[in-house]
Amino acid sequence: MRTAAVIGTGLIGTSAALALAARGVRVHLADHDPDTARTAASLGAGTDEPPAGKVDLAIVAVPPAHVAATLADAIGRGVARAYVDVASVKGGPRRELAALGADTTAYIGTHPMAGKERSGPLAATADLFEGRPWVLTPTRETDHEVLNLALELVALCNAVPVVMDADAHDRAVALVSHTPQLVSSMVAARLEEADETAVRLCGQGIRDVTRIAASDPRMWVEILSANPGPVAEVLAGIAADLRATVDALHALESADVDERRGGAGGIEDVLRRGNAGRERVPGKHGAAPMAYETVAVLISDRPGELARIFADAGRAGVNIEDVRIEHATGQQAGLVQLMVDPSAAAALTEELSDRGWALRRP
Repeated sequence: MRTAAVIGTGLIGTSAALALAARGVRVHLADHDPDTARTAASLGAGTDEPPAGKVDLAIVAVPPAHVAATLADAIGRGVARAYVDVASVKGGPRRELAALGADTTAYIGTHPMAGKERSGPLAATADLFEGRPWVLTPTRETDHEVLNLALELVALCNAVPVVMDADAHDRAVALVSHTPQLVSSMVAARLEEADETAVRLCGQGIRDVTRIAASDPRMWVEILSANPGPVAEVLAGIAADLRATVDALHALESADVDERRGGAGGIEDVLRRGNAGRERVPGKHGAAPMAYETVAVLISDRPGELARIFADAGRAGVNIEDVRIEHATGQQAGLVQLMVDPSAAAALTEELSDRGWALRRP
C-alpha cells in the first residue's frame, strides 16, 4: 500500500492515518469539518489536500448512520481501488450500502477493537491499535485484492486480524462493548445526586466500573442506534438477573429463616456465575487468563516513585504483569498493586523490603 484516503478524522480515523503515515504511506485526509482534517494533518497524519488520482485504499471512519452514504459517494467517485469502514456495527451499513446500488465487491467492513473515552483527532495515537483485534467481515463477493489490502491495513497498524460474519460481530460487540457502556453509565448515574459524603468514599472498584462512563454520549447514541436489537437482548438478560437479585436481597431482610437462606442462595448464584464469566475473559496477549499474586506497596505522590519501583522489580528479575494504583483520600500517597507470577512474589517482596519500601497487604 502506497496511498490511502481517510474520510473522517476523529479518534479512529486519525489514529489509523498516523499509523499508516509512520509506515511511509501517503495519506489524504478528509472530513465534513475541514478544520478537523487540518488538525489531523498538523499532527502528522497526512495531508488535507485531495489525491491527484485513485488511491490504493479508502478508509471510511464516520458514525455508523453515515457509513453507507459516505461509502456509496466514495465508490461512485472512484476514490480508491478498495474501500473499508471502521464503524463499530457491521451488518446494517453493509445492507444499506447494497440497497443504494453500490458495487460491494470493492468493499469490506472492518472494526478495530480499540478506543478511548476521549474523541477527536487530538486524542489519536499511532499505536492505538497495537496488539488489538481488528475484525474483518468479508463475504463471498469480496474481491481477493480488497481483502489483501484490508489485511495490509491491519498489519501496518500492528493489530491482529479476526475474520467474522457481520451479524455475528454485531451480536458479539453488543455483549462485550455496547452493553458494558450502558451499564457503566447507569452505575455512574447513581452518583449524580448522591450525598457528597458517599462520593468521597469512592475507591478503585467504583472507578473501574465507571471508567467508560466518561465517553461521549452523542457518539454512543449513534453507535447504539445502529445496533439496538442485539444490545436490547443482552440487557433483557441482565434485567432478569437484576430482578432476581432484588428479590433475593429483599428475602435477606425477611424474618423467615428459609426465605433468608433462599435469598443468600440467589445472591451466591449470580456471584458464582459472574466468577465463571470473568474467567473466560482473555488474559495477557489474548491467552488464557492467569491468576497473579499481588504485592502492594505504599508510595508517596511525587515524581519518580513508580520508576523506582519498576527499576527495583527489574533488579529482582521480576516481570510486572499488571499494575493498579489506589490514591489515598486527602493524602499525597497511594497504594500500588503489582501483579506478578505467583512464583516471583517472594523474590519481589524481599527485594522491595530490602530497598526500604513499605509493603501492605492488598
